[in-house]
Amino acid sequence: MSEQKLPVVVIGAGPVGLAAAAHLVQRGIEPLVLEAGADAGSAVREWSHIRLFSTWSEVVDPAAEKLLAPTGWTAPDGATYPSGGDWAADYLQPLADVLGDKVRFGARVTGVSRLGRDRVVDAGREQQPFTIHVLNADGSEERITARAVIDASGTWTTPSPIGGDGLPALGERSAADRISYRVPDLKDPAVQARYAGKRTAVIGSGASAFTALAYLADLAKDAPGTHAVWVLRRGIGGSTFGGGEADELPARGALGLAAKAAVGNGYASAATSFRTSVVEQAGGQLVLEAEGGDRLDPVDEAIVLTGFRPDLSFLSELRLGLDERLQAPTELAPLIDPNQHSCGTVYPHGVKELSHPEQGVYLVGMKSYGRAPTFLAMTGYEQVRSIAASLAGDQEAAERVELTLPETGVCGGAGLFDEPDAAESEGGGCCAAPTTVQIGVGAPATSGGC
Repeated sequence: MSEQKLPVVVIGAGPVGLAAAAHLVQRGIEPLVLEAGADAGSAVREWSHIRLFSTWSEVVDPAAEKLLAPTGWTAPDGATYPSGGDWAADYLQPLADVLGDKVRFGARVTGVSRLGRDRVVDAGREQQPFTIHVLNADGSEERITARAVIDASGTWTTPSPIGGDGLPALGERSAADRISYRVPDLKDPAVQARYAGKRTAVIGSGASAFTALAYLADLAKDAPGTHAVWVLRRGIGGSTFGGGEADELPARGALGLAAKAAVGNGYASAATSFRTSVVEQAGGQLVLEAEGGDRLDPVDEAIVLTGFRPDLSFLSELRLGLDERLQAPTELAPLIDPNQHSCGTVYPHGVKELSHPEQGVYLVGMKSYGRAPTFLAMTGYEQVRSIAASLAGDQEAAERVELTLPETGVCGGAGLFDEPDAAESEGGGCCAAPTTVQIGVGAPATSGGC
């Protein structure tokens, strides 16, 4: 079969993966979306209780909307904010339904390579199509041949650990029954019972940590004794709670203010410049110990929201060009590196910044950002628009920027996710002795910071 007649395989039927398929269809290119889960947006459904800080108008891809319009699909009110559950049920699943047999569920990608070539072989490499190894839900295996691969599998399945060195803290695995790596749904009575009246450590500094702090503060109003210990690896400064009213995404700014209120009203205390190295179990509780030996008072539970990282294991036979720090594409990394860019927007980018030495393979969406904490859905939609244009041979459109991003209004590396994938960025922080502080709402937050 001519390589041009082969499909473009898209890995993942989340927001960006389905948008990629829509753009490919619009360009007359056949997509095949492989989704490990049973439904569209399977990862999004796992945080269905969390409301996005982008409005509906900012999380519906234009090409996808054009596919949906003839079906009688009615776009939600563009000025309102969907929850993860709304996003999946009212947009992602209808979009997958329109795409029909172009989307396959229960299809887990276990490997991607060049047909007949491992990563060592040069001879005839770029003339070979890609081969995608798939494990189906019924246990059967198959091989699919493709002209290009767009990996939109995200980072949801690979949360970062408690350990300040990027590895699990000593004792973290054995304490797994008391540790969660997701923002809990405290409207669920069973989940609520786990945290009500308890002391909970919330580890992380981004949007997910803000959300958890706000949720626990609400629970504390009805369940006396509920208290959060907010554990940060850096000090507290003026940017700790995000952009507030200066944020052009108002709901994101409000989220940081809600977290600030949780601390200021006494529902949470902050342990700053604390890099956990040990999780000790003592008397049915957990004690966190920092690298220097400092220890926090015991807690009953821990919610670890230190970010996510890309799973690159099934891409090991491809020649990827990845930044050594962020695990993001080499040309994209300088634009999103929190060590260098703690304020402002991320410049919209496309196929040029997302290309690899292995031509025809692209990491998009959350996965393209590696460990960086600044991803927005709009960014992913622009990425796949550009890639689809390039695959169609329309280089002028591929290089054209068709997106204006809102100013973040955030400095210091706070997490800026549409999806609850907050990362523990080091941008804007500084080192100080570990300390636990109380912060007043509206007062300068300077203890342990810069």
